[in-house]
Formats: sequence, C-alpha cells, structure tokens
Amino acid sequence: MLYRCLADAVVLVHLSFVAFVVVGGLIVLRWPRAAWLHVPAALWGVAVEWSGAVCPLTPLEVMFRRWGGEAGYAGGFVEHTVLPLLYPAALTRGVQVVLGSLVVAINAIVYAVVFSTYARRA
Repeated sequence: MLYRCLADAVVLVHLSFVAFVVVGGLIVLRWPRAAWLHVPAALWGVAVEWSGAVCPLTPLEVMFRRWGGEAGYAGGFVEHTVLPLLYPAALTRGVQVVLGSLVVAINAIVYAVVFSTYARRA
C-alpha cells in the first residue's frame, strides 16, 4: 500500500512537472522570478523529449510499483486518467520530437511577451 501511494505520488509530481514545463511560462508573466525555476525545467523537458531519454521519475515510479507487488498500471484514477497523459500509446520518437518542439514554441512566444513587456516598462 505504501509503495503504491509513493508510485502514485511520483506520477502526480511527474504530471505537474510536465504541465509546468509546457505552460510555466504563463506563471512567469505574473511572477517573473519564476523564470529561475521554469527555464531549467523547460530545458530539461525539451532535452528529454528531443534525446529520447527516460525521465528519472519514470523508473522511480516503476520501482515503487514493483516493490508494491504490482505488475502494471491496472487500478484507479491515477492509472487510468493521469498515466495516459504521460505515456500515450502512440508515443514514438517522431512524436517526442514534435512535443519537444511544441514546448519550445509555446515558451518562446510566452518569453517574447515577457521580455517585450519588461522592455516597454524600462
């Protein structure tokens, strides 16, 4: 039970991190100092997607699931709702490159707005 809860917590942290990477620039619009957290997170997320590497949170989750005696992702809300967002069935190398590129494009637009806003104020 403990290990399943830890695995579910890792999935939620992972999902939160992915969401922060994708739309965290919007937080920077309101709180510019958040860029100190968002920029490294976004760079990491893009690097993982473009390189095809595995995020360290994934093996951590799998390890907790194995320790908890689980063989897969069968179960409740987290497994059926959250996991497909992180691990889509159609995830291929090409899709990963596209996703990484979308993260770069979204954040480039947001940071262009951030910089132009602060340039006008200066």
